[in-house]
Amino acid sequence: MTKLRALAPCLLLASTLLTGPALAQRPAPLVDPAVAALRDKALGDDIAYDIVEGLTTEVGPRPDGSPQEERARLWAVTKLKSLGFKNVRIEPYELQNVWVRGVETAEVVAPFAQPLRLTALGNSGATPAEGLTLPVAFFPSLADLRAAPDGSLKGKIAFVSNAMQANQDGSAYGPEGQARRAGPSIAAQKGASAIVIRSIGSDHGRGPHAGVTNFALGVAPIPAAALSVSDAANLERMIKRGKPVTLHLTLTPTFVPTRMSGNVVAEVPGTDPTAGTILIGGHLDSWDLGTGAIDDASGVAITTAAAKRVMDSGRHRRTIRVVWFGDEETGGFGGLAYAKAHAGETHALAAESDFGADRVWRFETNLPATAKAVGDRLGAALAPLGIVRGSGIGGDGTDVGPTLATGVAAIDLNQDGTRYFDYHHTPEDTLERIDPQQLRQNVAAWTTMLAIVADAPEAIGPVTPKK
Repeated sequence: MTKLRALAPCLLLASTLLTGPALAQRPAPLVDPAVAALRDKALGDDIAYDIVEGLTTEVGPRPDGSPQEERARLWAVTKLKSLGFKNVRIEPYELQNVWVRGVETAEVVAPFAQPLRLTALGNSGATPAEGLTLPVAFFPSLADLRAAPDGSLKGKIAFVSNAMQANQDGSAYGPEGQARRAGPSIAAQKGASAIVIRSIGSDHGRGPHAGVTNFALGVAPIPAAALSVSDAANLERMIKRGKPVTLHLTLTPTFVPTRMSGNVVAEVPGTDPTAGTILIGGHLDSWDLGTGAIDDASGVAITTAAAKRVMDSGRHRRTIRVVWFGDEETGGFGGLAYAKAHAGETHALAAESDFGADRVWRFETNLPATAKAVGDRLGAALAPLGIVRGSGIGGDGTDVGPTLATGVAAIDLNQDGTRYFDYHHTPEDTLERIDPQQLRQNVAAWTTMLAIVADAPEAIGPVTPKK
């Protein structure tokens, strides 16, 4: 009893500290319980998988400017309305000089006759209908092609065989992809009649990787194609045997002068029109070899499912605008059209999902100093999903790029790209590449981000764009 009396003043002081002004001065929890609840519930999401399954099953491939892409836009409007989004519409724009795939075949004529699997690159020129039969000029890398003397490739088919390695952040795609993006134009300037490249992919299969190439101003397009990684390796082995190699190549793409296209737009209206709009989405179009599941039905699905979950949780300060962009694959025309159409509007943030459906492992931001706390809260809320904060500056994405270039803030949710380039732009880009659990983790990450940014009290003003 005596000990208790002696302790009484201490207990009274402790009680005062726990209930008095000191407690009121403690900072609020970094993770809002409501945000945490939304995040955890999203780990059971089925909306995103339903969108990917529906789009790949009911529409399938969606090449730029094609009737299938038009059908996909109508499908998207119906789906977004059924999910309860507001102001759902198609914002049309015109595409010019639309590339359309034709016949594409190749075979080794000598010294070891056999067929090869390949696909024409977007914007490729055409061979005569009967094809070309010409000797091969081999270049281990794009640098070797650049070093070739002008005119040295006349009457030859150039073959560039640089190989891409898989990595988590996909950083190899930039430098290695130059063989596709710039190689054909360089080969044309060196006098080549045509070019084939090893597909820009990390697989070892016989499915070629499609993709766009661009010819410099004043350079006439030549036939250009990507060999499957396996066939390119086989062709390289033939060349290293020391005998001249001859290919027969047939590519018959054509160009359509103009076609109408468009972005599909849907909104979750906010309560404060002055706070700025959050722009999110992915691209609706796809290459035609597969059904565009990871590139990029998953991206539109992830962002749409997250916006739906935030919408269903109640009203929020900022408007969330979900855009299913058109025509990303052949030049980012949907993103350019969006930025032009909405140039006079205030955007608080822009972000896109376009790197498959495997788990988000890192996030990076480009936020103004006034919104530093937004990034801090996001880091705490994403940590339970196994997502770390990177040291780089956010602001990637072809579709949101033109908007970000105006100084709009950015948050990147980086997906694991270790296996992405095994399937990217190939016949294997199908629903079977989607891991439902990893897809749900993406939805949870995006739901968390949107819930935090939509109600952030901080001003999210302009930033210096990522270079």
